Amino acid sequence: MKYILVTGGVISGVGKGVIASSLGTLLKSCGIEVTSIKIDPYINIDAGTFSPYEHGEVYVLDDGSEVDLDLGNYERFLDITLHRDNNITTGKIYKLVIEAERRGEYLGRTVQVIPHITDAIQEWIERVAQDPVRDNITPEVCIVELGGTIGDIEGMPFVDAFRQFQFRVKRENFCVAHVSLVPSPSSTGEPKTKPTQASVKELRGFGLSPDLIVCRSEEPIGIEVKEKISNFCHVAPDQVICVHDLSSIYHVPLLMEQHGVIEFLKERLQLSIRPEKRENCLQRWKSLARRSEKLHKQVTIALVGKYTKFKDSYDSVIKALQHAALQVGYKLKLNFIYSELLESETLTEDPSNYHKVWQLLCESDGVVVPGGFGSRGIEGKIIACKWCRENKRPLLGICMGLQAAVIEFARNVLNLKKANTTEIDPTTEHPLVVDMPEHHSGEMGGTMRLGKRKTIFKGELSIVKQLYGNPQSVDERHRHRYEVNLKYVNQLEEQGMRFVGVDESGERMEIVELQNHPFYVATQYHPEYLSRPLKPSPPFLGLILASVKGLSKYIARGCHLSPRQMSDASSDEEIQMTTKINTSKLNGHSEHLQQANGCIVNGAGSSSEAELITASNGKSNGVA
Repeated sequence: MKYILVTGGVISGVGKGVIASSLGTLLKSCGIEVTSIKIDPYINIDAGTFSPYEHGEVYVLDDGSEVDLDLGNYERFLDITLHRDNNITTGKIYKLVIEAERRGEYLGRTVQVIPHITDAIQEWIERVAQDPVRDNITPEVCIVELGGTIGDIEGMPFVDAFRQFQFRVKRENFCVAHVSLVPSPSSTGEPKTKPTQASVKELRGFGLSPDLIVCRSEEPIGIEVKEKISNFCHVAPDQVICVHDLSSIYHVPLLMEQHGVIEFLKERLQLSIRPEKRENCLQRWKSLARRSEKLHKQVTIALVGKYTKFKDSYDSVIKALQHAALQVGYKLKLNFIYSELLESETLTEDPSNYHKVWQLLCESDGVVVPGGFGSRGIEGKIIACKWCRENKRPLLGICMGLQAAVIEFARNVLNLKKANTTEIDPTTEHPLVVDMPEHHSGEMGGTMRLGKRKTIFKGELSIVKQLYGNPQSVDERHRHRYEVNLKYVNQLEEQGMRFVGVDESGERMEIVELQNHPFYVATQYHPEYLSRPLKPSPPFLGLILASVKGLSKYIARGCHLSPRQMSDASSDEEIQMTTKINTSKLNGHSEHLQQANGCIVNGAGSSSEAELITASNGKSNGVA
């Protein structure tokens, strides 16, 4: 087994996750089986109880474990299926050691960080590295990302564990890639290498010498900077890899390949790479990068949520939208809308932002209402669902988005004005959404309905079923504690809200579709977790197609994209998209426009906080 340790210096969030995923992509493209481990030095057992504002979204694996979003990057880049133990935390390690001590396994010895904690870390890594993550094949290389930055007190036991580990597995089986920031202050306009020098010096002081130094910067770095880092950090110039901000993360593996990373790893780790594999490697990524650069048509999607101030809170949703848009041949523009600003109270308290977010919603070709917890912003999500239903705008609701759509329909179609979820109002007169008793154990962490579960399609005709290829069932990942109240299902279906997918018991509603609407779909599960660059999630693909008025043609064609759509061509013959707001788009919001008295036009969605142009149209989607 070969190991590649990826560490970070200077600042957190420097792009270690994308670099680690790119290293894996390079090796996998050469026919080498790769697995990944993410180490998070925080004391939490897992990421399940985190606010999205802490570390971004909580990513859910097949086995129901709630983990760091970087494991989502690994799964998407490498197309593998990771497990609970592929995410290590300080909490897990200490819990393991303390439980062993309570069982008397240390035979009365004093339990210490060295050797007991560090030994537990090494044994965990060796064990998990052998676990298959694809087709029951044992991996050959394990890439380990150490979260945080070198020097953080929380990470010290892990750093020392790897200091010992390099001798445990021998030098030819272990290498270190250190990711560091090379800033360019506006006052000087030139790259500064001192932060990287200090970071590498600190890493070497802890007993680890970097084999590769990956320099992150806003702009490309010249050869003289590479040579300076080489001289002061005791590595050869070809071991200094410069990765600047790119228009798309699909370009990162290609840039690293151009720097000779494959040849270096082959020699350093004594890897066996067949010549024919080397010649054909990365063809998929080159095609993806080429397509992403040649997109000219644009589709605008509004993401209506409560955590929109921190885009990583919806990382998998954003990636799934990008995958679907790229597949259809469109450049994605996202309008991030803080759901609470859509509520009527905001018109009095903050009219400027109220009109801005309503304009962003009106400008969008389609809408996503993702998951969330708690009362804040829920009414705004319900309002967004109402607007999409009444104005025939494509909508995809996810988890709480499904619950919001059901509550809105009950209030305004069934005339159950007090309809609500017991999460918000435990004494509501009409509990359309209720908790699942078996998932309320009194503890918050790891007690929801989690992981991959089966959804069975009913026999009736369904858009979602056709998007999946007309199977009898699908397996998707879940993360929820509340569900639609079975008592109201018949009333909802009588008025046109169809529950086309249920769980294996037939009592939990999984997929809802609205009749006589271009695309009004919501799922209780999270389809974004299984979306891949070359295999977009079917619900997201349906949303994008409906948003560019191409869904009916796609279904009529047997759910196959036309050759023109699959090509790099930018012709609009197959799918027409309107890029300007027309009068019909604004009719459904006439009352808000009348209240604006010109404010909406002046407040057009130009706010950098409100929108993000992704994929090939901005740096926001690059390594950051």
